[in-house]
Amino acid sequence: MIKQRIIIFSVFLGTMIFAGCNKYLDQVPDSTWTDLSTPEKVSRLLGTAYPKSNYITFCEAMTDNVTDKGTGVVERVNQDPFMFNDVQNDKEDSPEAYWHACYNAISAANHALQACDKAGNTQAYIRQRGEALVARAYAHFMLVTFFSKFYDPATAASDPGIPYVTEPETVVIKQYERKTVAYVYDMVEKDLLEGLPLISDDIYSVPRYHFNRAAAYAFATRYYLFKKDYARVVEYANQVFGNNDLASNMRPWNTTYANMSPAQIWNTYANATENANLLLAETASLYGRYGPRYRYGMDYARQTSILAYNVTGGRWAYPVYYYGNQDYFVPKLTEYFVKASVNATIGDPYVMVPLFTTEEVLFNRAEANAYLGNTAAVLQDLNLFASKRISNYNASQHAVTAAKIRTYYGTSDVQTGLLATILDFKRAEFVQEGMRWFDLQRYKVAVTHGTRTGQTYVLAADDKRRVLQIPQSATTSGIALNPR
Repeated sequence: MIKQRIIIFSVFLGTMIFAGCNKYLDQVPDSTWTDLSTPEKVSRLLGTAYPKSNYITFCEAMTDNVTDKGTGVVERVNQDPFMFNDVQNDKEDSPEAYWHACYNAISAANHALQACDKAGNTQAYIRQRGEALVARAYAHFMLVTFFSKFYDPATAASDPGIPYVTEPETVVIKQYERKTVAYVYDMVEKDLLEGLPLISDDIYSVPRYHFNRAAAYAFATRYYLFKKDYARVVEYANQVFGNNDLASNMRPWNTTYANMSPAQIWNTYANATENANLLLAETASLYGRYGPRYRYGMDYARQTSILAYNVTGGRWAYPVYYYGNQDYFVPKLTEYFVKASVNATIGDPYVMVPLFTTEEVLFNRAEANAYLGNTAAVLQDLNLFASKRISNYNASQHAVTAAKIRTYYGTSDVQTGLLATILDFKRAEFVQEGMRWFDLQRYKVAVTHGTRTGQTYVLAADDKRRVLQIPQSATTSGIALNPR
């Protein structure tokens, strides 16, 4: 439903004061890296152990959520992935920027781990060690997800992975080897399982900016879903909240959010006070400014197919707005601008991104239960989700049932119908957040994009371009590029 036409302006949430005219060599080195003499200082360093770049722009452009609108902002980070070409840009929102941001995060985690290991009282650093291990696992996991073939148990032992870095660099250009996807997954699991029980929420004033326990368990559900270890997905999903209370920790789209203006939703969606956000990360990005206005994005037809009716028989409660033309969007992620100085007119744009949410945990558990044959549990989760997302929800009218699913999807196989429902619900929930790409990869779904001038671009299930290209600069460290 198109609720109203609005004009969006950038939101300026803060400023940052930089040093004046002093020469660089006159500055004291950043103590965040040089002084790690207390657990609190290691915690400060761990604030940088998360990728300061995001994948939304290039991921969303590769999905079936987008089309050629014929007009709009044209940037390589949006145009190249839409045409399934390697992105010819290394700035914010590009795969190359994300690659470097992940390895910068890994470097911070490794320095933190080194400090923990060298501390005289290692027990005092146990919580920091836990966060560093899980953060290191996450950054490597995201790298192997994008820059290697998607995990397939039949080929993972031979598919090239990405370098798994476990110690700080001590030379200018160190040589690395990619090893295999299976090796990377094993290392991710090792770090995750070692770090998870060490994490404590009470050491941070705002735990949602760090790997708190709920976020770490949520990460575990994604990892084991991708690995197809479904029993463990359910196990960890049930531990995200102490009382397994997903319901009160979901976004209230059809109640509280329904009474908010777009500006109010923007201020809430990626805020640490929103219970649904389990882990948030600050990313250098223009997505908050250009996301809905990129030429290759969601038009009227796309938003109707994704966000209109569904198997419940009701309509989604997501509010859809537009700038004009074909620039349709759900208000979610906005820009905040950090000025170069107090009186400056220039600065840097950022977007706060939810890396893990309650809703993803629900979907991961539902999908795992579908494969485990736990139909009743899947329906329970789907109905919980529907109760928070359907406009004017009525349980007797909008309940998701096996019979409804079979009719809606035209299938006699309950599992097939359940999986289709989960993926459709998930597509609607995370539209314009890049998450759809992961599902297209996991299920090897072909994607076809057409342009207003008649060109057709096809990304087949086995297309080599489904694996993002490793930055050319990485070859100096002995890392082979992906085949094209």
